[in-house]
Amino acid sequence: AVASVPAGVVLGPVGIGLGAAGLSRVRSRGARGRGLAVAGMVVGAVVTVAWTAGALVWWQGEQARTPLAGDVDAPQTVNAVQLVLGTCLDELPPDGEVSQVRAVPCADEHRAQVVARTDLGADEVWPGQQAVDRRVARVCTPDVLGADAPEGVELVVWSPTEASWRDGDRTGLCLAAGADPLPGDLLG
Repeated sequence: AVASVPAGVVLGPVGIGLGAAGLSRVRSRGARGRGLAVAGMVVGAVVTVAWTAGALVWWQGEQARTPLAGDVDAPQTVNAVQLVLGTCLDELPPDGEVSQVRAVPCADEHRAQVVARTDLGADEVWPGQQAVDRRVARVCTPDVLGADAPEGVELVVWSPTEASWRDGDRTGLCLAAGADPLPGDLLG
């Protein structure tokens, strides 16, 4: 019973087991320690629930950063950091910081597509917004669309912000966008 409290604090489920074993011994022998055994089980349960919640939050965060496969099979709302070369978007979000977008299959009606990307070094120090924008803009030229570029398509640069940089975002994207739907996959 005594060991269940510190074990519950440090090892969660172990505290539950020790507390249950202690409670069983206290009952069978009529000894003292029931309160400690119950406390060890409660502390162990709380720590176990906290570990589980923490693991779930971590896993969801990792899933929100996992890159898409390119052209998606069905429309889905994704984090902007998941976009890869070839991903099509139902529409281009308004200017400003972009966190989530609606990715759609390129065969469906869409008004934007990722047509180029650049990855900045994972261990680089934040160079400033203008420097990041310039580096991303170098890959976002009309050459990415080739000679067969549809009329009315403009290129838009998405760069990491200082806040997203701190979170590990090192990807700059070039998107082709139009007011009218784009004609299928611009890269295909």
